[in-house]
Amino acid sequence: MVARSAPDLLALHGVRVLGGPSTEAVARRFGLSSDDVREHLLDFQAYGWVSRHDVYGESWSLTERGRAENERTLAAELDAVAGRALVAQVHQRFRPLNRRHGVACTNWQLRPTRWDRFAANDHDDPVWDARVLVELEAVDAALADLNAVLSGVLHRFDGYAHRHHQALSKVRHGRHEWLDAPDRASVQLVWIQFHEDLLATLGIPRGSDD
Repeated sequence: MVARSAPDLLALHGVRVLGGPSTEAVARRFGLSSDDVREHLLDFQAYGWVSRHDVYGESWSLTERGRAENERTLAAELDAVAGRALVAQVHQRFRPLNRRHGVACTNWQLRPTRWDRFAANDHDDPVWDARVLVELEAVDAALADLNAVLSGVLHRFDGYAHRHHQALSKVRHGRHEWLDAPDRASVQLVWIQFHEDLLATLGIPRGSDD
């Protein structure tokens, strides 16, 4: 049976996974009411779990206390569905994919020359770009398999593979900004969010699984 996370858990978790999101971004990601998400976030602000920022419009970030609370509630949820072994297994399968994805994204952004090994990829070499896209599409297919396993246990994982595939399809059709743009659900951003969700669920510090 698939577990559906409580709205308050999703509101707090969305702040972590999406990285400084607006209320509306959290609501869209998990199919929640913006009013309900804002109410939860205001409560969390009173508890000292989140901070509100209004420099470029409303956004939210986790405090250290909020991060600890997020990991506590995720651990309790994971144990309640007896899913720890399965998620840990998925994480182990994800680690080599993460390395492949990182190399492929770097190769999309850079194309070394005889004179400059950090030269930017000007996308004038269709063979180079085609090889990178073939690798990204292979990793995308593997992500779909992992995401299906996870979302069969925890519903909140549903959607990562679809969003990654959509972004990659846009890159394939010449919209190169969808590879790494930080202002949309780009290939790199969705991948980073999926990785962060895995780490948070298992209580693993970022960078320790490289």
